[in-house]
Amino acid sequence: MASTAKLLEDSLLVIWNDRNSDKRLETMKQIYAPDIHFYENNDGNAIVGHQAINELISKLQSGWPIEFQFELNKPSQVNHTAQIISWNLGPKGATPIATGMDVAITENDLIKSLYLFLDTK
Repeated sequence: MASTAKLLEDSLLVIWNDRNSDKRLETMKQIYAPDIHFYENNDGNAIVGHQAINELISKLQSGWPIEFQFELNKPSQVNHTAQIISWNLGPKGATPIATGMDVAITENDLIKSLYLFLDTK
């Protein structure tokens, strides 16, 4: 069992910050279970699998300026198979345009489920 939330940190800082979809898809195979379920909000269905999540990331990134990056805004945490991180999105060192938290459930050293919680302003 992992003692740090490295999987979730890599999910955010490596996968979600990478603008190369082919490279990002390959990285997903090392971090996400093949049948990962990503829950973007409570109103929608899960987005399932590497390809579907990769397409979502590409779509979201196409609407962001190139300098937008995710950054951690406090240390990540782990509790058995649950990992959490809090983040900012925006230009590095500037006021973020979005903040939130991700929660991951891991299984067999991969992220099995990923939940997004956006902060409301």
